[in-house]
Amino acid sequence: QGQLVESGGGLVQPGGSLRLSCAASGFSLSRFAVGWYRQAAGKERELVFTISRNGVLTNYMDSVKGRFTISRDNAKNTVYLQMNSLKPEDTAIYYCNAEETVVGGDSYWGQGTQVTVSG
Repeated sequence: QGQLVESGGGLVQPGGSLRLSCAASGFSLSRFAVGWYRQAAGKERELVFTISRNGVLTNYMDSVKGRFTISRDNAKNTVYLQMNSLKPEDTAIYYCNAEETVVGGDSYWGQGTQVTVSG
C-alpha cells in the first residue's frame, strides 16, 4: 500500500524559512506528478505548487512567486517545497498529492503538516 508522508512544518517568524518534504513509500514517486496544497482554517484547500514527473515543468500560485520553490529527488522518492520569506498568510496545513498521469492511474494524499507563521 502506497503512502505519502509530509514533514518539515512548524512555527516560524515572518520572513523565516521552512523546507517541507513529501516522502513516498510503497511506490515509485518518479511515475507521479506531485502537487503541494494548503488549507488555512476556514478556507478551501488551494494548490500551491506542482512539479512534473521529471521535474522539468512546474506551476505555482501567484502569491508564492519568488518565495517558494519546488524540487524533487526521485532517487530518494521525495519532493520538497522550499518556503522563504514566509508571511502570516502562509499559515496553513500543507498537503502533498501524487497523481499518476495516466487514465485510471493511482493518486495519493499525505496527512498534512502544519505551518504557522507568527511572531
